[in-house]
Amino acid sequence: MSHSTVPRSRTEAKRKTPREETPVASGDATGSPASGRSGKLSLKVRFRRDRVLLLMTLPAVVLVLLFNYVPILGNVVAFQDYDPYISDNGVVSILNSPFVGMENFQRIFEDSAFWNAVQNTLILFFLQLVLFFPIPVLLALLINSVVRPRIRAVSQAILYLPHFFSWVLVIAVFQQLFGGAGIFSQLLRQHGYDGLDFMTDPNTFPLLITAQSVWKDAGWGIIVFLAALASVPPDLYEAAAMDGANRRRRMWHVTLPALRPVIALLLVLRVGDALTVGFEQILLQRDMVGPGAAEVLDTFVWWNGVRNQDFGYAAAAGLVKGVVSLGLVLAANKVAHLMGEQGVYKK
Repeated sequence: MSHSTVPRSRTEAKRKTPREETPVASGDATGSPASGRSGKLSLKVRFRRDRVLLLMTLPAVVLVLLFNYVPILGNVVAFQDYDPYISDNGVVSILNSPFVGMENFQRIFEDSAFWNAVQNTLILFFLQLVLFFPIPVLLALLINSVVRPRIRAVSQAILYLPHFFSWVLVIAVFQQLFGGAGIFSQLLRQHGYDGLDFMTDPNTFPLLITAQSVWKDAGWGIIVFLAALASVPPDLYEAAAMDGANRRRRMWHVTLPALRPVIALLLVLRVGDALTVGFEQILLQRDMVGPGAAEVLDTFVWWNGVRNQDFGYAAAAGLVKGVVSLGLVLAANKVAHLMGEQGVYKK
């Protein structure tokens, strides 16, 4: 034989165990000291692994802290008789303004104008929740049912275009249509009827605000729901069609279940934003119908804080609004969890 073979010893002939072949590296999830007793990576290991991502998000975190969380400290003026003219430095003015405790909150709950603003805010919220929220869903289903892509794209662009208009332009368009000298009123006069002015009627003001919101922002909701519909596998529609389901059945059993998580998320966010019903939109039309019909919480805070220079009173009203809005978000998110949806955050 050209190659001599040397017999192996018994220890060499044994097959190596998996532990001998692949030694465990330190810091993995197999119970090593770096991973901890629970099998999870330690904070130090995760920080070293994700340090590049953390550095990328650091500027955004700093901006959020500076412009979203640091100003929260200014809510201390709600417990003060704040005078911004004590000093040119706002911090010095806060430190030197006298504390009045809960006096500002007591004034709020005894003020009939505050409760009128709360009532108007809730009326506008329920109208927009019932009339405005379902419309983007229905329009998205309608556009999604269009077969030709070109017609679908043109329809989507037309409906989304008003989202880029300012509220000044939106109100000007409605003034030309439904004002006292608008097109609708002129048509009524030409046919022997009295003209109508929806823009100055306090009774129709909530419906007017809702119609303006639908015309301006329904296109944005369509984009969100169409994105959710695009993630539905076509195989589900084909399987439902093979089982004999018509278009209505396919929409009820395939399309709507696919939209349910997005609907739940947007509904939670909408409920949390219930006390914010459009500051700029209502402020521009406040003088046309009067504060009795157009005063909401945001305009109430602006009028008392900026116009009347009662900063402590306005800050107390804004703080009450923020606390109630936070409670509404938590309650709506809890309802979403009970319905089996994720909501804003997981359990």
